[in-house]
Parts: sequence; C-alpha cells; structure tokens
Amino acid sequence: MASQWRVGALILLSVLLAVGGCAKEVSLHAPRSGLVTAGAGGGEGPQRFVATRHRVEISTTEKQLPKAWEAVITFCGTIRCEVLSSSITTKTSGSMPWGSISLRTAPEDLQKLLAHIETQGTIVQHTTENEDKTLAVVDTEAKLKNLTSFRDSLRTMQAKPSVTVKDLVEIQKQLTDVQSQLDSETTQRKILANETEKVAVDLMFRVEAGRNTGIFAPIREAFSESGRALAESIAALITVIVSVIPWLVLIVPGSWLLIRFWRKRRKARVGFTAAGPQ
Repeated sequence: MASQWRVGALILLSVLLAVGGCAKEVSLHAPRSGLVTAGAGGGEGPQRFVATRHRVEISTTEKQLPKAWEAVITFCGTIRCEVLSSSITTKTSGSMPWGSISLRTAPEDLQKLLAHIETQGTIVQHTTENEDKTLAVVDTEAKLKNLTSFRDSLRTMQAKPSVTVKDLVEIQKQLTDVQSQLDSETTQRKILANETEKVAVDLMFRVEAGRNTGIFAPIREAFSESGRALAESIAALITVIVSVIPWLVLIVPGSWLLIRFWRKRRKARVGFTAAGPQ
C-alpha cells in the first residue's frame, strides 16, 4: 500500500513539474512556422499561424478543358506543390464537362502557380479565406511538451533500482497511456503544420455553353427554335391525349348507347308514320 502511494505521489509530482515548466516555455516559446505580426513598438510580436485557402473558378472551352486540367497538374510537379485530389468529367446529355483540382503549395510558389493558372483559361472568380489557428497550434505544442516531460519522468522512475515489480506494472501502464496521447497530439500537430505552412488551392474548371457563330448562324438558330417549337407542340398534344384517355372509357360506351337509342327512336317514328291513317 505504501509502495502504491509512493508511486502515485511521484507521478503527481512529475505532472506538476511538467505543467509548471511547460507554462513558462509556452509563454517564451517562439514557433518556427506561421505568420509573424509586428508588435506595437515596431518589433516582432508573437507569431500567428494562419491557414490560407484560395478558391479559383476557371472558364475554358470544351476542347481546351482536358489540356488545361492536365497542364496545371504537370506544373504543380515542377514547384513545391502537392496534388491532394483531382477529377474530370466528359460532356453528357444533361450537363457540360467540368474538372477540379485540390492542391497545396508553398507560399513562395503561390504566385507562380496562379500565374500559370491564368494562362489556362479565364478566371471568373477568385476568393481567399484565412483561418487563424494560432490557439490550436499553441495548445497542441503545450500538450506535447507536458506529455513528453511526463513520459521522461516516468522512464526515470522506471529505471530506479528500488522500484518494485508492482510499481513497474503501474508505471508501464502510465507510459503506455502517455505514449498513445503523444502519438495523437503529434499527428494533430503535423496536420496543423500542413495547413498553416502551405497554401491550399481549390480549382474548378467549367465550360461555357457556346453560341453558334458564322454567316449561317441565324439559320441554324431558326431551325433549332423551330424544332424546339415542334417538340413542345407534340409534347402538349401527348399531354392532352393522355389526359383524355381515362374519359374515353365513359365517352365511347355512352356515345354508342346514345346512337343506338336514337336509331331505335327513329325507327319507331318511321313505323308509326307508316302505320297512320291512309
């Protein structure tokens, strides 16, 4: 019992020392990446970590679309750029072809990439989004330092010759938990670094529905409009016919009975007239 109390007390003391030491390091620590903002006195203030994303929409012709899409992917391989995803579709009866590319590039190569994109078509929209992730980065780094210090303290305790087997089991369990948390926070820090140290660029290629050009363009448009008008008329006629069909079930037998009744009455009148006084 006394041995377990001693191990627990040492673990608690290690945590307190790690938190205290880390609090000082976080306040004085200057991260190596991110954007730097100037302080009020003209010097450099605390660094900020900003995730920047550009969304660019490009209009091109149907023939040029595959070439433009492939050209951007190829150019990305010549600079500090990474293609995350890409997709392209062909023209269908209900939609025009389109393409998309999602990538990340180094801030120093962003202007090169945008300049190359401008040569592949007409940029119809370009939006920029900035998300400040400084607090998330500082919080993650603080957790990493706390956990690292705690892990090192546990390893020191584990290496002491006076530790018992029971204490070793408890320390090993703590080490396993701490290492799992360290791995998780390390992965999160890598994700944040990728978001803040590189610029995300989302490209959307679309094709404008072209109009007929040339001397005979008005004639082609007239035939096209005539065909559309004829198709709409036929569609209206089909709609009327389909709407009338259910009523034919009543109209046809009713008409037949009415005609038969009228013929019988006509025969009866003719017979009465022929049998009248001479």
